[in-house]
Amino acid sequence: MSKFRDLFSPRDMSQGEPWRRIAEFAFPLLIGNFAQQLYNTVDAVVVGNSRWGYQALAAVGNASPVLNLLLALFVGISTGAGILVSQRFGAKDSEGLAKTIGNCITATAIASLVIMIAGPLLTGPLLRAVGTMDSMYGQCKAYLDIFFYGIAGFFFYNIFAGILRGLGDSFSALLYLMITSAINIVLDLALVNGMGVAGVALATIIAQGVSAVLCLVKLLSLKEVFHLKRGDFRPERAHIGRIIRLGVPSGLTQAIFSLAMMVVQRLINSFGDEMFVACNVMVMRVDGYAMLPNFSFGQAMSTFAGQNIGARRLDRLKDGTRQGLMLSVGTSLVLTPLVLLSGPALMRLFTPEQELIALSMGMMYILAVGYVGTAVTQVLQGVMRGAGDTVTPMWISFGTVIVMRVPLAYGLVELARSMDAPLRTQERLVFVSMLAAWLTGMLITIVVYRLGKWKKKSGIE
Repeated sequence: MSKFRDLFSPRDMSQGEPWRRIAEFAFPLLIGNFAQQLYNTVDAVVVGNSRWGYQALAAVGNASPVLNLLLALFVGISTGAGILVSQRFGAKDSEGLAKTIGNCITATAIASLVIMIAGPLLTGPLLRAVGTMDSMYGQCKAYLDIFFYGIAGFFFYNIFAGILRGLGDSFSALLYLMITSAINIVLDLALVNGMGVAGVALATIIAQGVSAVLCLVKLLSLKEVFHLKRGDFRPERAHIGRIIRLGVPSGLTQAIFSLAMMVVQRLINSFGDEMFVACNVMVMRVDGYAMLPNFSFGQAMSTFAGQNIGARRLDRLKDGTRQGLMLSVGTSLVLTPLVLLSGPALMRLFTPEQELIALSMGMMYILAVGYVGTAVTQVLQGVMRGAGDTVTPMWISFGTVIVMRVPLAYGLVELARSMDAPLRTQERLVFVSMLAAWLTGMLITIVVYRLGKWKKKSGIE
């Protein structure tokens, strides 16, 4: 019974074998990210198999870059909160920990109100900016508006889950996510035929609200780790400023990805091929499963680095990074072939259209090599973020996505068009540009990590 309770307890990653602590944290996180990906996949599967067909699936995918752009900064702030929490926890600073968490809750409430008002006002212009086809504009707008009206659940779940991860507890957020994934599936099935993609958005925000409440109850039960007082919720410049300094670069990194996806989405829409738009949605959903170990170990390494730096156990960073890399790359080498082998079956969940399935699998094979490369990128950048250097990963992302991927995608497609290449060949080049950006990002990250300037952010050097 005590071992079962330990799964739901904060975990000190500054003690014990590094690989064991990383694995204990990362694998529940991997399952949690799987549940989160399943969350998104079920939405697409239900929509694609509803009476609305793959046109509605294309509408969900077309709305995603706009949604991600407007949410990116806050997702970054939750990352900054998790880093600061891990450092406070590693330093055994319970008072500073309580202040950080209280300020996070206040900032989240303010951010929720701002996005709830601004989001619906911006969705229309942004959908037009990405060249949304008239046939799917109405559904895209309805999906986004409902999501933003209920944004508080999404924001609070992310901030609370980030705090729990910073405390070394990746299991509680996993359990709550699995519960709410089940709620989401039931609501999806109940609402989609009557409401279309708007029903999917409504199901999602209800489920995320439940997960946020569950995470909050868990946090309030951790009185032996920290105790929230009324004064902890009062915004303080030092705490808010530190969270923002750590979080904004991560948020800008997410925003860079989202902005690039909006620009690429405009390129995708320019083909005038709804099947290719739907293909992009299916590939990104299945692609998410291949990326799971990469993001999971990246998050684990941020917490590992943050706690050990907070505890001044700097001797553990080098071995922990090496062992984390071995775990991440090894897991990716096993999982990637499994995703590719099961790809056709996964694609059939979204649609019965054989041509669409074949098109989507062709794009997956292009990306395959990049999954293992991204495992290296995420681990090394996770260590940098945990050390307090969230700026360097932001610049790497800017260089590989904005400077390289977007111009490369447009350039390759334009070259193919000038040579009268078949439409499908032109469309494949969009994914070739993505692979090139991933591999370039890996190489740059390795060089920057080895140079070691990121260590100065935490006083390691």
